[in-house]
Amino acid sequence: MKDFAAIDFETANGRRSSVCSVGIVIVRGGEIVDRFYSLIRPRPNYYTEWTTEIHGLTRIDTDEADRFPQVWAQVCDRLVGLPLVAHNARFDEGCLKAVFAEYGMEYPDYKFHCTLAASRRCLRLPNHQLHTVSAACGFDLDNHHHALADAEAAAAIALKIL
Repeated sequence: MKDFAAIDFETANGRRSSVCSVGIVIVRGGEIVDRFYSLIRPRPNYYTEWTTEIHGLTRIDTDEADRFPQVWAQVCDRLVGLPLVAHNARFDEGCLKAVFAEYGMEYPDYKFHCTLAASRRCLRLPNHQLHTVSAACGFDLDNHHHALADAEAAAAIALKIL
């Protein structure tokens, strides 16, 4: 696969609709041609201690951020015709569908590919966590759980094994 968009969401709490950041990497012809990152004011707007421990974001970071519809309006045209790739696509696709539903937005029928599932089929590793798989594919993931860094890692994995 040479043309796709790698995507990663972070959430504020246990609800999939509570996306608080998104990272997107656009790949065309096997090359990264665009990157997008944004904080998002989540809905519902509260953070759990557990999620903050994972990604470091709090309400202070996102209270002045745009809501999802405004953020998505900045990127949706870039995704037209591209399949989406994520590491553990079930989570990221679930977040995307949930936040579309939360705002009553019509969900485009995005096609997702999962680098986690592909890595389990293709790579013999001690585990298939994003940082392990990305390292095996030659990508150094320095800032794990930052949505753009994770999307870049998913893109690197997809370019190697999808």
